[in-house]
Amino acid sequence: MKKQLYLLLLLSTAVFAQQKQVVTSIDTIKNKIGAEFKLSIKTTVDTSSKVIFPNLKNLGALEVIQSYPIDTVKMDGRYELIKKYGLTQFDSGRYVVPSIKIFINSKPFFTDSLLVEVANVQVDTLKQKMYDIKDIAPADNSIGDWWKYLLIVALIGGIGACIYWFIKKRQEKKLHKEIYKTPIERATSLLDSLEKKELWQKGEVKAYYSELTDIARNYIEEAIEIPAMESTTSELILGLRAASVKKKMTLSKEIIDNLERVLKQADLVKFAKSKPLDFEITEDRNKIQNAILTLDSSIPLEVPEAEEILLNEAQRQKQIQIQLRKQRNKRILTASAIVLFLLAATTTFFIVTKGFSYVKDNIIGHPTKELLEGEWVKSEYGNPGIIIETPKVLKRIDLTKTLPKNGMALIKEMQSFVYGSVLDRCYVMVSTLKFKAETQIDLAKSMDGILQSLESQGAQNMIVKQEEFETKEGVKGIKAYGTFSQVDGGDATGVKMYYEAVLFSQEGGLQQILLFHEEGDTYGNEISERVLNSVELKQASK
Repeated sequence: MKKQLYLLLLLSTAVFAQQKQVVTSIDTIKNKIGAEFKLSIKTTVDTSSKVIFPNLKNLGALEVIQSYPIDTVKMDGRYELIKKYGLTQFDSGRYVVPSIKIFINSKPFFTDSLLVEVANVQVDTLKQKMYDIKDIAPADNSIGDWWKYLLIVALIGGIGACIYWFIKKRQEKKLHKEIYKTPIERATSLLDSLEKKELWQKGEVKAYYSELTDIARNYIEEAIEIPAMESTTSELILGLRAASVKKKMTLSKEIIDNLERVLKQADLVKFAKSKPLDFEITEDRNKIQNAILTLDSSIPLEVPEAEEILLNEAQRQKQIQIQLRKQRNKRILTASAIVLFLLAATTTFFIVTKGFSYVKDNIIGHPTKELLEGEWVKSEYGNPGIIIETPKVLKRIDLTKTLPKNGMALIKEMQSFVYGSVLDRCYVMVSTLKFKAETQIDLAKSMDGILQSLESQGAQNMIVKQEEFETKEGVKGIKAYGTFSQVDGGDATGVKMYYEAVLFSQEGGLQQILLFHEEGDTYGNEISERVLNSVELKQASK
């Protein structure tokens, strides 16, 4: 009977061991508020088995902050799968990690439940100074205004492109009214220009005849002085015959008839949509040119008086000067428009490819970037001496007048050196004190005095954090850092500034370094880091 009972217990244990395919563990059962508990679930299965771990957001009262990838280990033809979850809780107390259902080949298995403890964070109010809760500060919208600058650049680019296009079109368009000595020069030049356009070869017959007849009418109106542009073809021919008699011009009937036929042909093309043949168009052009040349040669020569010659020449020279001035202004305008367009296009290209911050820092300019990349100065200031590297040489200032009278009675020597001012976007100050007698210095209280001094100079909504600071030589001090709103003039919201203040104490001496710059200024952060990394201290001299 005992043997049977023993075999039964052994069989039950073996079965239980086979079913125990899921092992649960946790890295720690006690942690601080907000710290991570790492829960591990391990199962060993065949290579053909399918295992499903749940996707969890909460596990009981604990929050799942991280679901880690499954680790797979191959062992003797089997797989060992390990799934980890990161858990946390932001209230102190004891919490149960409940069982989790896992499916292996569609069969459910449950993990073990665990008990964990979340401990509260102890705060020593004697060592850590407590501050009142600050009022809600308005958000800094300086970054959100970048689209305004982009819009301005795009607008400038658009204006430049329009100006460039307008000037280019004007350059392409030939001016019909140019300065010539005689009407015949104008007419022959315009005829040559018309042929170079090749309008009728492109199918623009109507436009070709319109320009051709306008050239003839303009010449007749200028040279023979009859209203050719406003007259019909019949009125023009009648006026031309009357003028030839009046001016005693020797015109053959053939010339006038040819001119009349071309003008009537042009009327048919313009108003009746007639389309002459190619050879007819060429003949009409030759007839107009021949008519103009014949008209010009038949006009009796009039010998102008000397005064009239001088007056005409003066007018012609004046017109030439006006034309040259216009051409010069056009070239200047064209060059300016091209430069403006290229500038806008280049700026837009860099904004699109590099971002607005890159353009603002490298093209427009950034004051703290220029400080960071400039030539730095390493020097010793004050007593006890502080050797420090800064973007610019610090200038000596007198701060003894700002100290209370009872404080000055204890001070033997005070030296202060600054770059910038409290209203600048980058400020560096080094200050040293030497006391008349050996004094036990409380760095925490001294730091409170520095912060109160900043508040008295306009710093508002100050956030303060403190930590130890150690130089490269191992000299330890105290460091306060954080942000404050710098109220400047009529701006009620102010500018958000980031500050760092470092204090060191020696027997009979106190050394102070103060830096601040605009919050979010990466170049200002690099300046502060470089300055503080360069700090070396000297012992106070008696």
